[in-house]
Amino acid sequence: MLKFIHISHLAVIDQLEVELRPGLNILSGETGSGKSIIVDALGLLLGERASPEMMRTGEARAFVEGVFGVEGNLPLLELLAAAGIETGGEEVVIKRELTSGGRSRILIDHQAATLGLIKTIQPHLIDIHGQGDQQSLLGAEAQLAVLDAFAGAGELRRQVSDAYECVARLAGELESARQSEAERLQALDLVDYQAAEIERARLRPGEDLELEAERNLLANAERLARLCGEAYDLLYEEERSVLAQLGAAARRIGELAEVDAKFSGAAEQVAAAKYAVEDVAFFLRGYAEEIQVSPARLKEVDDRLAEIDRLRRKYGGGLDEVIEAGRRLRSRREELRGGEERERRLTEELGVALERYRREAGELGRARRRAARRFGREAMAELAEVALADSQFEVRFREPGRGPLHERLARLEPNSGGNRGNRGNWGNSRGSAGGLALGRGGAEAGEFYFSANRGEDLKPLGGVASGGELSRLMLVLKTITAPTLFPRTLIFDEIDAGIGGRVAEAVGQRLRRLAGTNQVLCVTHQAQLARHADAHYLVTKEVLRERTLTRVVELDEAGRVEELARMLGGAEVTPLAKKHARELLKARS
Repeated sequence: MLKFIHISHLAVIDQLEVELRPGLNILSGETGSGKSIIVDALGLLLGERASPEMMRTGEARAFVEGVFGVEGNLPLLELLAAAGIETGGEEVVIKRELTSGGRSRILIDHQAATLGLIKTIQPHLIDIHGQGDQQSLLGAEAQLAVLDAFAGAGELRRQVSDAYECVARLAGELESARQSEAERLQALDLVDYQAAEIERARLRPGEDLELEAERNLLANAERLARLCGEAYDLLYEEERSVLAQLGAAARRIGELAEVDAKFSGAAEQVAAAKYAVEDVAFFLRGYAEEIQVSPARLKEVDDRLAEIDRLRRKYGGGLDEVIEAGRRLRSRREELRGGEERERRLTEELGVALERYRREAGELGRARRRAARRFGREAMAELAEVALADSQFEVRFREPGRGPLHERLARLEPNSGGNRGNRGNWGNSRGSAGGLALGRGGAEAGEFYFSANRGEDLKPLGGVASGGELSRLMLVLKTITAPTLFPRTLIFDEIDAGIGGRVAEAVGQRLRRLAGTNQVLCVTHQAQLARHADAHYLVTKEVLRERTLTRVVELDEAGRVEELARMLGGAEVTPLAKKHARELLKARS
């Protein structure tokens, strides 16, 4: 849900902040006041093309910022997490900045993002249906998703997508496994050599750190022995050693303590110091006795470190990376050694995966065809209520285009001429890819066909519907489709074009129904639509210091009466128009 939008220096907007509500939000105002600029700004925020001409004259920078409530929107949060964008989980702030130099910058929760990511997440946030800007309904994939939602086939669709991914993965693995024998043996020779090289080294995690520490001791053995001896002599061995001096001091302080008990504590401290010095002295003596000056061991350590360093430079940046490279090489060696067996197993698994896809795609296709006629009938019944009584609408199916996966499967077919012998039990009519249409969304593509006028042939939706017709069609389809498919913000820009009276009232009722499960933002000139608003915003334009500015204010009850009266009566707001406006608002509640 869009909670808040801030627009700065865009077109005739200097600074604009709007806090939106759940349910149905209405934007109204005189023609040219800037209502559609707000919709355009939201499109810009969610990935539409930007240009310096969109900026307010004389400004070096413009931006659009939106705050979206995303709690529970798991698909969106997963997409952001996969892109490395960290969010709080409840709100997401998206900001797009433009500069006069033509550059654009996108931030999601103050983290840099790409235009591609914004376009990916856009369907999970906002759907804009304006004059010629109905992104989601024109794509065949989105149309099929609408039908699947109506058919209650969301889980079937997910299963088919999973089955498709499984086929694609296994086909890729099998193609990789079917290298020529010479290539396999060459790869095995190299991998075997590299794996054996790391195995011979018998590396241990942390070994390099242990050896560096040992080398440091061996290289400094003579110096360590000398320093230990000198320190030991100073503390313990010499005639005037620290220990001897402490002993003399302890005796004198003891005599003092016999005279004055205040010195008892000092006597104890000196005695403790004496014991501490003795401990250090004995440690130094023991350490010196254990020091070994061994040039031979030092050479062994240097040679071992040189070997580790060579392997690190060859296989990775650290010892752990070399050990991990050895694990991967051993695994790859086993794969290459068992190439024939793995190929046979993958062939069988791919056959099973194709059969699973065939079964689940068939079930999805039957569900779609069962729902398509009912979907068309219900859509046409609703279209008649929104001034499209002469229109026709239906869903048509066709086989999806044959892409790279079809080509790969054709090359991998067990009994195809390009393969050596029988590679498994995959060549039967049920498991074969031949004749099986494969698409991530199912074994058929679906497209909406539409005609707005009696006697005209039905044609693909995008080529025949005007902006107003397409907006009303989208409204109709979303009111008859399972609402859980669209838990987002739906924007309708002047959906009321060319309608009025009873039809406008019908459109308003459907907008209100849709707003029960979605946040809806609607730009309108029709009082019959505006009266259904949960929140009504008035957009005005004024000239201040020779510059045109757009303002937006949320109307209270009195303001709504005034604005509905203007929409009903034109420039002059009469008492009769106000009375009618109050009756419209009263009838809504």
